[in-house]
Amino acid sequence: MVKQSDRAPLLDWEEIPPPDPNQPAQPVPHPPLREEEDAKAEKSLQLAGRRTSSGTAAGTGWSPSTVDTNISCSPTKSVTAVVISGNGNSGRPLTQICGLGWHRPEPLGSDRNLPFPGLSVRDQWEEKDQIVAVFVVTFDTRSGNMVEWCLPHDVNLDGVEFKSIASGSHRINSDFIYFRKGCYFGLACFANMPVESELERGARMKSVGILSPSYTLLYRYMHFLENQVRLQLKSPGQYSPLEAFYEDKKGVLPPAGNGLVTACPTWSVTTINRCMHPEMKITHPAGCMSQFIQFFGEHIMVLWKFALLRKRILIFSPPPVGVVCYRVYCCCCLANVSLPGIGVSVPELRPFFYINIADIPTLEKEMSYVACTTEKIFEEKKELYDVYIDNQNVKTHRSHLQPLLRVNAADKEKYRKLSEQRQMLLYSQEVDGDCTTNEEDLFILFFMELNNRIFQTLSDIAGSNDPTLTAEHVRAMGLDPQGDRSFLVDLLEVYGIDVTLVIDNLCCH
Repeated sequence: MVKQSDRAPLLDWEEIPPPDPNQPAQPVPHPPLREEEDAKAEKSLQLAGRRTSSGTAAGTGWSPSTVDTNISCSPTKSVTAVVISGNGNSGRPLTQICGLGWHRPEPLGSDRNLPFPGLSVRDQWEEKDQIVAVFVVTFDTRSGNMVEWCLPHDVNLDGVEFKSIASGSHRINSDFIYFRKGCYFGLACFANMPVESELERGARMKSVGILSPSYTLLYRYMHFLENQVRLQLKSPGQYSPLEAFYEDKKGVLPPAGNGLVTACPTWSVTTINRCMHPEMKITHPAGCMSQFIQFFGEHIMVLWKFALLRKRILIFSPPPVGVVCYRVYCCCCLANVSLPGIGVSVPELRPFFYINIADIPTLEKEMSYVACTTEKIFEEKKELYDVYIDNQNVKTHRSHLQPLLRVNAADKEKYRKLSEQRQMLLYSQEVDGDCTTNEEDLFILFFMELNNRIFQTLSDIAGSNDPTLTAEHVRAMGLDPQGDRSFLVDLLEVYGIDVTLVIDNLCCH
């Protein structure tokens, strides 16, 4: 259980003890929703909660048991969510999410994808410390970025010195950086301190970081890393706290296998989003998704389409890069789909977080990713990306994707509904003191429901006697029959959905 303190709202997170298990769970009030929205939500739940013919969630094979999970919905309040999980032979998880009562299917997968095969599903859901490395990176005026110290001493950290201190960081005082290193994910906290030293050219720059098989728990250690990098700046060489931290948190990991990221465990902590694609859960500070959508405005719908099409998305921004790493995560959240069987044949939208020129060979092999960089040279390497984002400017050099850059009437209507729901939420929080729902869940659920509706409609049409997608179907999905035609054509091709699209006498498969 974590709580955000008032001292540093974007960086400072501290652990707090869980609630007394002997205390009864308080009932969760249902937020006011209009009848039309209730009907749509109920329909979405029915679609998302459909069972397979055997009554077992696809790819799970376990029956439910009830687990109470306390969740932080604000810096000062929390709410209990009832999560159904277990390790039997049938059933589907059911989560009452902040009073919404939405049904969410368990993420698809098998025991071989779990962090510790052989343990029960209940044990797998528990938070695990899996820190595989801790390190200190410094900037040396003669040698440049270099790994100063690390545990274990034989760990391969090639390239981490350039990921932990982003290009251009000498212009800022502090930053935090999420990144990927082979099969692992990393978090590093950077700090820059002026010193009276000719040898150091008046500035001492260091970064303290960790590696883990999953990025979902890294946030828990950000406050510790911030303190440690300040300690390293003031008292270089004081590694005792880092040594004790590693001994306490190091994980016992399964064999590395083929080393691919797809083989890395990415299970989330037990929170409200655990039944909602936990591999996308970065457990970010409150406000991340809200700030993301406010930053891009209506163009969030443009990013949504590119994410759903599994395009290679690269975000450029000068330092600090921490908030841009959150935008990477948020882009991935736009493509969440909870319908069983959808997207199994398409590339995974992988969050790479911060990248630099050393990652070019890796990116050349990727079919789908979201990443960010501070190096402007990437803009010239158009073979590495499909979509390039510079500040709020979204662009693509792919001619067939150009129509997707335009915000059409249906996009504006979806954004209006999203904004309206957000205002209703803020009003209920202010007037009623209702903390049972937060903005992050609202936004994630909004796009998941939108995606589910689109794919459910397409699947129903594909399985019908007349697999023809008409303008009426397109409008029912919340899309523009004309403005979204090229988007639909790409969507049908990417996901291999066999329907005929007929709009204004234009026909294509």
